[in-house]
Amino acid sequence: MKTHETSSPIVAPPQPLSAKADGTTLMQRAVASCVYLFERLMPDPFVIVILLTVLTALAAFGFAPKATPEIILGGWYKGIFGIFTFAFQMVLVLVTGYALADAPVIKAGLSRVSRLAVGPCSAVVLVFTVGAIATFLNWGFGLVVGAMLSKQVARQVHVDFAWLVAAAYSSWVLWAFTGMSSSIALSIASPGNPLNIVEQHTHLTVPLAHTVFSSWNLLTGLAAMILIPAIFILMRPAAKDIIAAKADALAAEEAVESAEPARQRDSLADRLDRSRLCALVFVVAGAAYLVMQWVRHGISLDINTVIFIFLLAGLCLHGSPKRYVTAVAQAAKVTGPMLLQYPFYGGIMGIMAATGLAEVVADAYIHIASRTTLPFLSYLASGLITLFIPSGGGHWAVQGPFTIPAAMNLGASMSGTSMAIAAGEMAGSLLQPFWAIPVVAIAGVGVQRVLGFTLVIFLTAGSFLGFVYLLIVPAFAGL
Repeated sequence: MKTHETSSPIVAPPQPLSAKADGTTLMQRAVASCVYLFERLMPDPFVIVILLTVLTALAAFGFAPKATPEIILGGWYKGIFGIFTFAFQMVLVLVTGYALADAPVIKAGLSRVSRLAVGPCSAVVLVFTVGAIATFLNWGFGLVVGAMLSKQVARQVHVDFAWLVAAAYSSWVLWAFTGMSSSIALSIASPGNPLNIVEQHTHLTVPLAHTVFSSWNLLTGLAAMILIPAIFILMRPAAKDIIAAKADALAAEEAVESAEPARQRDSLADRLDRSRLCALVFVVAGAAYLVMQWVRHGISLDINTVIFIFLLAGLCLHGSPKRYVTAVAQAAKVTGPMLLQYPFYGGIMGIMAATGLAEVVADAYIHIASRTTLPFLSYLASGLITLFIPSGGGHWAVQGPFTIPAAMNLGASMSGTSMAIAAGEMAGSLLQPFWAIPVVAIAGVGVQRVLGFTLVIFLTAGSFLGFVYLLIVPAFAGL
């Protein structure tokens, strides 16, 4: 079922977007056209994954060296079920991040922060900045914080809701693949990780200091945090094109979500459900384990550790098992599309890996690369592959095995090339609806209209990132 604004009680009935001048700027008319096309031509994201699967199979028949019906179907089936563990980890990152963001203290903080927005420009800058900072810490946390803050701001400032949510999603995209919870950066920093392709070829790991916390990555992200909000301000919809959120509907929804369940009786079971002591025992035990491991082996982060930290933090801030279970149940409501689509993207990955299609795509760039151009060409290839495999870990499993050996042979930077793949996925995700699904589900707005705005960010910020990985990274990236 498509998620258009017209079907949502949160968004006011839309008026047709106008492409006429009528006092609008060239940027506003161009964005209006993009939004118009996305709303009317883009099908439901699940339909997109079906079409991409067919396209991948046809491309394998035409270009892959091992494309037979048996191999294609076998790779598709194996890919669907082979991604379950990683898919569940990604869902848990979202669920634990959502539950943490849903904690009373976090929601109260977001409510106070939202009062800083006094107009459309300050609203979009606020939502983008807060979302970007939260995403740098953890992409699941940032995904939810951005969507929740958009709803808070939309209650008090008259803005186009999809435009505001698009800013929240763009802030998430900026740091989700290059921040502290980047699956690629964490993989190559973790000894023995099955996806540490750098270690498999060089017997070395790449610490986060050379990727996430490198000066060129941080400075690029900070520059983008200035560039992207400025672009959003320039493409703010004209007054006649605004589709605002219904403040009363947002308030009613928040009241329902925040309502305390009625206490039936003051029984032993009820006391245990609300016991802070029960929650505290679990939090203390989990924290003790982390401290013990970090003292013995040094502080390190991987996907499981990130999930565990956010689980403990969420349980601590909610204060009782019952409150946390309620928050997790609320979070689970927005994971349905991910649970449905992730296995089928795994199927696409399986087709590409089994038939050799991924190697063909990557080799087309690698064969024309040099030491200085490999990061840039890896960035371009990554953006293309993202349209078929919108998963940091799954994406890396496909492109990494061909790109890292090329980096070794050409003497290119391992960290720069690896992060170029992450940045390419960042840019491609501005067009791929997979990761936008939980954002729009939380916000209650149509994904088609949101991607109409992020298309402009893809063209502008994507070009900026291409410049960085063509000229800056080869000169300054180490290892």
